[in-house]
Amino acid sequence: MKMTGAQALVRSLEEEGVEIIFGIPGGVLLPVFDVLYDSPIRKVLTRHEQGAAHAADGYARATGRVGVCMATSGPGATNLVTGIANAYMDSIPLVAITGQVATNLIGTDAFQEADTTGITMPIVKHNYLVKDPADIPDVVQEAFYIARTGRPGPVLIDLPVDVSRGELRYHRREHPVLPGYKPTLKGHKKQVRLAARAILESRNPVLYVGGGAITSGASAELRKLAEENGIPVTHTLMGKGAFPESHPLSMGMLGMHGTRCANYAMCETDLIIAVGARFDDRITGKLSEFAPKARVIHIDVDPAEIGKNVRAHVPIVGDARQVLKDLNAAIREMRSEVQSPDRSEWHALIQSWKEKYPLTYDRGSDTLKPQYVVERIHALTKGEAIVCTEVGQNQMWAAQYYKVDRPRLFISSGGLGTMGFGLPAAIGARLGRPKEVVFDIAGDGSVQMTIQELATAVLEGAPV
Repeated sequence: MKMTGAQALVRSLEEEGVEIIFGIPGGVLLPVFDVLYDSPIRKVLTRHEQGAAHAADGYARATGRVGVCMATSGPGATNLVTGIANAYMDSIPLVAITGQVATNLIGTDAFQEADTTGITMPIVKHNYLVKDPADIPDVVQEAFYIARTGRPGPVLIDLPVDVSRGELRYHRREHPVLPGYKPTLKGHKKQVRLAARAILESRNPVLYVGGGAITSGASAELRKLAEENGIPVTHTLMGKGAFPESHPLSMGMLGMHGTRCANYAMCETDLIIAVGARFDDRITGKLSEFAPKARVIHIDVDPAEIGKNVRAHVPIVGDARQVLKDLNAAIREMRSEVQSPDRSEWHALIQSWKEKYPLTYDRGSDTLKPQYVVERIHALTKGEAIVCTEVGQNQMWAAQYYKVDRPRLFISSGGLGTMGFGLPAAIGARLGRPKEVVFDIAGDGSVQMTIQELATAVLEGAPV
């Protein structure tokens, strides 16, 4: 049976289990939207393409599934760029579908033409310019596979209008065929055993946890590692929720806006176990002075991150959950072989820092403090709401004073620091998890960047 490229695209999206597409139609996308009209996929009409990308991003962060956004050619596609870059920096699985002028017009400066694949090349895991309707099913399958596997990230599909109108016989492979793309998931056994020995021999270890731990679903194994070995835990902004912040071993967030306890611990630790984190500048400060006494175990699915900023003495490439599972098993197996030092002094020192340097603000002030507002939101929701943030000081107050004990409850723009992210991301999160209470903690400047998405929230029934 023959069908059009647009029909093949929509069928492929349905077969990937897509629930929602965030976007705005345009001339070269009309064939696709004509087919989408009869599809069970929910179409969420945002007020700006940047809002569509951020909403898809928020949906992905809240649900763990691939977010999908769509925009027309030229200005529609370029309006997605900030949102795509945001997802790329934070390793969020996203598929962006853009319309394009007809293939015979590409390169002629046609109306609403832009080199979308060229523009987005530095900010995606991969992108496609589809030139044959028969390629659409395989391209969509590959795009979703690439977006969600290994280190997740955005993938863009650029679809010329004549390709969406063209005809094909629908055929979809059982599995994507991607020679050369095979993310390493299981850590090298020798490296895992080296890490296990280093942990057992360490007197002052620290677990440093990033967003990769949430992406891989490593929270349970992470907690086992911390509890079974008495290892204090600190997290990045993106790693918030990977380990319960109410746990006695939690030191809170690390870095420029982190707790004194976590930062002091980095100065005294003799072993850092980094899990799905990238040692960015907001964490390390001056690299030459960061954790001067520590050896580093670095666990990451992306080999490019290991040793990029900080030397890894025990590098382990692999999925965080799988590596931690193997690491926990190795530690249990080797425990009788290795004489572990007493860590009671280390625990006492960390506890003294927590007591001496708590997060604080002027609680006696006559004015309503933002920190107090965040604390009250936490008290009223018992830390169970999904909290999205804008970017600015509001973001850091939220990170400091809204404690979460589970992953995917705190959603924020980390790497790119995109003002205007919070409101559309909150809409995406609410639509992805409609039974949850969702907040956007916003600054007056940041929220105005995408304030028009309030209309989207109202019309789509997404109370935020």
